[in-house]
Parts: sequence; C-alpha cells; structure tokens
Amino acid sequence: MSELYEEKARIELQRWERKVCKEGFFAKKYAKKLQTKINDRIPEKVHHLFTTSIKNMVYATLVGSEYTTATIPLEKATLEEREVKLQEKIKLYKKTAAIEGAGTGAGGILLGMVDFPLLLSIKMKFLFEAASLYGFDVKDYRERLYILYLFQLAFSSDKKRKEVFEKLKNWEDINEQLPQKDTYLEEIDWKVFQLEYRDHIDLLKLLQLIPGFGAIVGAFANYHFLEVLGETAKNGYRMRTLM
Repeated sequence: MSELYEEKARIELQRWERKVCKEGFFAKKYAKKLQTKINDRIPEKVHHLFTTSIKNMVYATLVGSEYTTATIPLEKATLEEREVKLQEKIKLYKKTAAIEGAGTGAGGILLGMVDFPLLLSIKMKFLFEAASLYGFDVKDYRERLYILYLFQLAFSSDKKRKEVFEKLKNWEDINEQLPQKDTYLEEIDWKVFQLEYRDHIDLLKLLQLIPGFGAIVGAFANYHFLEVLGETAKNGYRMRTLM
C-alpha cells in the first residue's frame, strides 16, 4: 500500500513541478503591472509598516523560538501516514485563516491592516508543523531557511518562483554552501522580500478593506492562501522525501 501511495505521490509531484515552472497568464502579468502602480502610490511609511512585519516574521523564523516550541519531528512513519496528518493540519489552518480574515475584513481599513501580520503568523506556524510531520527538525537553522523558501515559492512572481524552485530542487547542494545565520540576515533586502509577497496577494486583500464586503473577501482570500501554501509545503517536502 505504501509503495502504491509513493508512486501516486511521485506522479502528483511531477504535475506540480510543471505547474510551478509554467509561465503566468496575460491577466496575471497585467495584474502585476497594476499592483506596481498601486505600490508606487502607497506612502513610504505604509511600506515601512509592511516591511517591518515581514522582517519580524523572518527573524522569528530564523532565530526565534515562537514557532518551535510545539514542533517535534515525526519519526518512523510512512509518507502516507505523514500526509494524512498533513491534510488534517491544512484543513484546520484553512479554517483558522478564514475566520481570522472574516473578522478583520469586517472591520474595514484599520482591522484590514491588522490582518497582514496575523496571517503571516498563521502561515509560518503551519509551515513549521508541516516540516515536523515530514520528520525535519525545525530547531536546525537550515530547516527554517527551507521553510522561508517554501513561503517565497508560494507567494512570489513567476521569475522569483522559478529561482526559488531551483534552490529547493537542489537543496542538498545549497545546504552545504549556506552562510551563517547572522550573515544571511544581513544580506536580505527586506523591502524587495515584502513586495514580492504583497504583489501576489494585493488585489484580493485591497477588496478586504471595504467594510461589509471585506468580511467575505477576507475569509475567501485567507482560505485560498492557506490552500496554496498547503500544496506548496506538501510537494516541497515530497521533493526531499522521495529523492
């Protein structure tokens, strides 16, 4: 049974890899141009707020203990057993994100801004739990960095997504050449990092700021984002497990 499941997982993984490397449609490229115009009109202090949220999330991921306290690697389990548990986590986190998005979306602009760091936290907690389900120890800095790459893979432009995908596919080689934690943190361009993330979600999240209507959009958007992240995490760890 386990061998049949792994063969099915390999086929799904190949299908996912093709999708990741596929060019975006025209509408998506047009949306990118629109988002760039929107970003140019946003005051620098607002950019600073979002940049700070992203920076805090990355620091918490790489050097903090916030996400690691309850994550213990799942050992001696088949791929099927791990992914049954993963699907339960995906279902739980999608529901959590939808409730959070509906609550902040109902409050208009101010609560809509609050949604940004809250959703980041939900996403990172999910990724840490996903890593542990596949048997990886998130106390290791390199595993935390892999989590950040998964995050970027799920929420980046076509060009950036392909760059990150190549890193994940060749992770064993990349892993051996990684700099020390402090060096890596110094090299990150925080504004570029947060713009890549925001450009992927802006159109839906802007609608979430509309009072009344925002609750529906917030719930749908957050649910969708966790669904995408769940698929990315599953296949990202399949790449390493099935190798």
